[in-house]
Amino acid sequence: MDTGSHLLFGATLAGLALADPAVAAHAELQHAVLAAALLGSHAPDFDSVMRLRGPYAYIRNHRGITHSLPAPLVWAPLLGLPIAWLFGAQAWSGTVMLWTFIAVCFHIILDLFNAYGVQCLRPFTRKWLHLDALCLFDPYLFAAHGMAVLLWLFDYSRATAVFEFVYAMTGAYLLWRLVVHRKVLAKLCAYYRTEASQVTMLPTFLGTAWQFVIDRGDEYMTGYYQFGRVNEAAYLPKAKPDSLTEAAKATMASEGVRAFHRFSDRIHVNVQDLVDGYLVTWSDVRFWHHRRMPFSAAVTLDRNLNVLSDRLAWNKKSWEPPFV
Repeated sequence: MDTGSHLLFGATLAGLALADPAVAAHAELQHAVLAAALLGSHAPDFDSVMRLRGPYAYIRNHRGITHSLPAPLVWAPLLGLPIAWLFGAQAWSGTVMLWTFIAVCFHIILDLFNAYGVQCLRPFTRKWLHLDALCLFDPYLFAAHGMAVLLWLFDYSRATAVFEFVYAMTGAYLLWRLVVHRKVLAKLCAYYRTEASQVTMLPTFLGTAWQFVIDRGDEYMTGYYQFGRVNEAAYLPKAKPDSLTEAAKATMASEGVRAFHRFSDRIHVNVQDLVDGYLVTWSDVRFWHHRRMPFSAAVTLDRNLNVLSDRLAWNKKSWEPPFV
């Protein structure tokens, strides 16, 4: 999810920790748990430092090893022990590490619910896993957790009970989103007589509709599902190896296209003739919106099919859909 949401959830996890009598009774432990939960909730995204090495390195590494299966076990002592020492809570180092561990795990779980996905089963597999049930920013979760933090700040006497209720509702909400996703997926599979593996779906911002992509062999079909109705939007040819033009093949070795292919699995390619060459654009169809596919690798070639430039990027503002 987005950075702001992760930090907010870190704060509410620290509030939830007050249910532990030891945390509630010792101010230094409360401060240590708050710092650990905030840092732990953001720690997996420390891989954003890869942006310094360029967009290709960032796409290859973001939500990779820092979100992997052993990552929480590494982050817990790496952050928890020095935080416990810094706040004079060495006697409760285990508690601080525990809440760091919980914060990291919650971060990874929430990212798994997003369509972008995570490599959370590394080192056993580098496959990108995504449940496609939540947007990058969920307004309902943010509002509920934000209200809980406000009550805590205003010294509400039953703040701990509020945090317990909010996390119970959060678990129920996540389960409900999964159930809704599976029901819509089943309806689309029945409607188009296709397998679930051939369908990918993204929720809209308010969660009242779903945009989908269906692999139909030689092409992709995009559309919306809302209130029991299916609305088809567009048909796009697949980028199949045996149907690529020479210009498209000439871009396969470029760094941007290689990074793109390591991440994307619903791929459309468009070759545009220019006055002095070609513009080849590889797009991830999963993230289409209003006939645009903002996540793409664009490569410029000369007439001899030499690569002049390539660019891999999200061609949208962060507040624009799709929210991944």
